[in-house]
Amino acid sequence: MEITAEQVKNNINDPENFHLPFSKLVSIENTTNKGGGACWDIDEIKKIKQICVDNDLAFHLDGARLFNALVVKNEDPKQYGELFDTISICLSKGLGCPAGSLLLGSKKHIQKALRIRKLFGGGMRQIGYLAAAGIYALDNHVQRLAEDHYKAKKIADVLNGLDFIKKVEAVETNIIIFYTSDRVNDNDFINKLGSQNVLITGMGQGKLRIVTHLDFTDEMFDKFIEILNKLKF
Repeated sequence: MEITAEQVKNNINDPENFHLPFSKLVSIENTTNKGGGACWDIDEIKKIKQICVDNDLAFHLDGARLFNALVVKNEDPKQYGELFDTISICLSKGLGCPAGSLLLGSKKHIQKALRIRKLFGGGMRQIGYLAAAGIYALDNHVQRLAEDHYKAKKIADVLNGLDFIKKVEAVETNIIIFYTSDRVNDNDFINKLGSQNVLITGMGQGKLRIVTHLDFTDEMFDKFIEILNKLKF
């Protein structure tokens, strides 16, 4: 689901064509959400960075699940800090915080972001509790993301063995995207799981998604596997 440097280059608007807006920013997501949690190839990111430099484009990383990619690829956060002008990171999701995100960038970028946030009414008082949770998550919950990845792959293995599941996309991190067979309506599948207190989300066009995370305990995992194996259609 990743775009290539060549695609980025081919989609930069001609600055001489006054019918088109100026191209100013390239933004990518790692891991990719609708791409099933797939991780980017760092070499392709470097190529896109060079395209941005050559064409005076800012480069932003939506790193909502960046640490999942770092754990799987055994990469260093500094590799990404050297490539992007700005990076956003979510502290909830796999890292387990109740709320909160981070924006990284130069002093100039952060000063502008703070002003825009204020213009839109953003800002919280007494934020120390959430900040403390974020620090704890970064200190203690990064490497445990591998547990989420393990559970996701095991769930994918079980789904692949069910005769009413048509296809399971490749699982690299903590997102499983799959499709029911033609004889089973995806909403019926969702409702049958719901009747057993298992809630999953449909993404439209028959695409179903399961995401593992810190609050999905070992006990829940074992129970879910049991429920899947007993489902009948």
